[in-house]
Formats: sequence, structure tokens, C-alpha cells
Amino acid sequence: MASGRVLVVGSLNADLVVRTARLPGPGETVTGSDLVIVPGGKSSNQAAAVGKLGGDVAILGSVGDDGNGAMLLASLQDSGVDTSEVRVLGGVATGSAMIAVDDRGENCIIVSPGANGRLTAGDVNAATEFFDTADASAVLTLCLEVSLEAVKAAARNARAKGATVVLNISPYQKVGADLLDLVDILLVNNHELADLTGQADFEPLGDWTAVIEATAAALGENGPRTLVVTLGSKGARIIDLDAGTASAQIPSPEVTPVDTTGCGDAFLAALAFRLAAGDDLPAACAFAVRVGAYAATGEGAQNSYPTAEQLANWKP
Repeated sequence: MASGRVLVVGSLNADLVVRTARLPGPGETVTGSDLVIVPGGKSSNQAAAVGKLGGDVAILGSVGDDGNGAMLLASLQDSGVDTSEVRVLGGVATGSAMIAVDDRGENCIIVSPGANGRLTAGDVNAATEFFDTADASAVLTLCLEVSLEAVKAAARNARAKGATVVLNISPYQKVGADLLDLVDILLVNNHELADLTGQADFEPLGDWTAVIEATAAALGENGPRTLVVTLGSKGARIIDLDAGTASAQIPSPEVTPVDTTGCGDAFLAALAFRLAAGDDLPAACAFAVRVGAYAATGEGAQNSYPTAEQLANWKP
């Protein structure tokens, strides 16, 4: 499939994963499996997923000069990702995420930024060749695992080239109009939507009138006019703030989850991949829901992402 380029700016982490029967409560100790270290990080996951699907993708970020950094670069390169703008920093540990996964496939995650915390707006602005590969068919994906200044710099540079900017507001934090005004599509899960709007109790398949009104109030007149809301096993919905409407549910295939780590990243990657290929947003979301569901059936993040052939042959 002919496709525009997907640019990814942000985090690269080593995922330190332990499986356990159930996630511990506050102050509680539970016994887990042997520790497994695999490639991860939201931005790294997104780039790998696009590459495995056959997309033209490049990533900008930082790793440490250590074994975890080498592992991440090898995984991305094996997935077909252009890593020429990933800086290798001496004397700094590669970012890491401590992940516990229970028998239902649910997870909890603690992130240590490491080298990701050293990515500055200056580093992003200096990557002129990276952004020179973008045009009106390109899509930039962003998350909040690196500094807001670096995220804003990436959005400005991509916008200057006419690219579509997609921001996953995760890990959730409040962001200002100076970033939101640069975003075309805001991606949130149901928890992040609740944080954004203050609407903690909404029915994913019910009437979203109050949610839409709260979203419009939270974002203001100059922020992104389109949101994609992921709803886990219930699929996704699209909010059009200009029309004041939410789409019908975009259903997810029914699967028995093994590990939900990185499923949101798989969704965003697939969304960007298909938008760059020229799909409209509903079609891209339908494809992304399928890729996210596929990812839930395997362990880990990048290891669970499908190639185009695997996805085409998959019968959930």
C-alpha cells in the first residue's frame, strides 16, 4: 500500500515485565513470574507497529549507551523503522517501564524517563532532515512521555510541513492552548477523557451529549476539533466538536486478552498508518481497532504487533 510517511517523536523504553495472578493493592506484596525485558515505550511502540504493517516510518528520540538502548534500536530496525534520528547518550540510562500484568491481561505501569528526559526542544528543532521528509500526506504521532517543550517543537515543525498532527494525551497531564492549537486529532482513552472533561461516569455506548459539551468547554475554541476515544474491548468513537456529535461505536473484534500492554500504541500506529495512506478517519479507526485487538492476544507490546500478512489472515 502506497503511504505517506509516519513521523514519531518521543519515548523509547525498555519494558521490565512481571506477570502475576492479580495486581497488588496499596502496601501489598504479591508473587510474580520471572522478569522479562522487552522493547517498549509509547513512541517506540508506535513506530515499530507502523513498520511491521509495512509503513514508511521514522522516529526521533533518545536512548542510553547501554544494553537496553541497543535492544530498542535493533527491534526498531528489524521492524523497518528509520532510527537515524535516535540519539545515543553516554552516561545516561535508557528509559524504562516497570509493568505488572495480571491473569485478565490488565496492567499497571511505572515509567522511569532516563534518556527520554534529555530530549529537548532544541534537539527537535535541530532535526531538520527528519522533518524535511514530511509533507501534506505525512502524519506525526506524539505522546507525553517526553517534555512538553519537545512535544510542542515537534508539532510546530510538522505543521510547518503540512503534516497531520495526532496527540495521544498520555500519560495524562493538562496541556495548554499553545500545544492544543497545533493538534489536528486528539487521541484519548476513556480514563483520559474523564480526566480531560471531569465527566467520570459516562456510558461508552450511551448518550454522549454531556461528554461532548464538556469536551468542547475543556478544549476551547482553538484546540483540536476532532477526538478519537478508545474504549478497550468496546472499540472506539469519534467526536466531531464542530458538528457537536459523536460517531456510532466502532466495534472491536471479540478476543480473549493475554496482555493489554501497548494496545493503545498499536491503535494509534494503525490509525496514523491508514491516515497517511489516504483513508478517512472512520475507515482508519476501524482498521486501528482491529490492530489493537490483535495486539491484546499476544504478550508484551512490540512482540505482539502484527505484520500486514498476519493481520489479513487473522480470524478472531
